[in-house]
Amino acid sequence: MIIDNRGLEPPQPMMRTLKALDKMKNGEKLAIINDRRPMFLYEELDERGYLHETEAQEDGSFKISITKIGD
Repeated sequence: MIIDNRGLEPPQPMMRTLKALDKMKNGEKLAIINDRRPMFLYEELDERGYLHETEAQEDGSFKISITKIGD
């Protein structure tokens, strides 16, 4: 699943992302695209034990791939 959060003001991207993660099962993957690096989201993902990787995109946005591995 991919969620495009570009054009949204904080905290909407983080809220949308966490809501989607809450509905996912362990082992599932989610990709999000944000206008900027989601620094506060990284902290939340680390606390929850999720794996995540960030790739800068050519248009200046960031694609974050998240794997749900625990609650």
